[in-house]
Amino acid sequence: MDGTLLQAWAGHKSFKARDGSDDDAQGDFRGRKRSNDTHVSTTDGEARLYRKGKTGSELRYMGHTLADNRHGLIAHVCVTQADGHAEREAAKVMIRDARQAAPEGSEVTLGGDKGYDAAEFIEYLQDIGVVPHIAQSTNGRRSAVPGLVRQVMVRGLKRVDAQFVLTMTAYNLTRLRSLGQVRPETA
Repeated sequence: MDGTLLQAWAGHKSFKARDGSDDDAQGDFRGRKRSNDTHVSTTDGEARLYRKGKTGSELRYMGHTLADNRHGLIAHVCVTQADGHAEREAAKVMIRDARQAAPEGSEVTLGGDKGYDAAEFIEYLQDIGVVPHIAQSTNGRRSAVPGLVRQVMVRGLKRVDAQFVLTMTAYNLTRLRSLGQVRPETA
């Protein structure tokens, strides 16, 4: 399970006060507090101002993937609005679907980075019979999500989700080609 930030097709200048009190046509935001509660993008109202780690605040979405560990194929993808709980909430939906599809009595495990290290999430996994393999710390590791999706060129959650699904499908096709070249030796 992993998530990645997707930069929205909207700029900081489109991030205006919900009550229309922005009177600065220059787009100079220095010294002014902006948040998703008080401001919204005029070009992509579903994008959220989000900052993670040492990155700057940008209008973003979050893309989430659930991969099969054995073959490295993407089994489930979705895009959500960016916030501090989106990774774990998307993971709950995806792993619940995977758990229901698994044969009765089979062991299902979930690996994830330190973003999934929350007592409530670990408890949820244990409640549905999924063995958690969640990292407690990392050393500056980058996202393991395959595919080059840095900034989307569409607007709106549905369109961003469709582009992300298409990108992950293309990844799976290239991965299947690679898997097809690896054939077990026959005696």
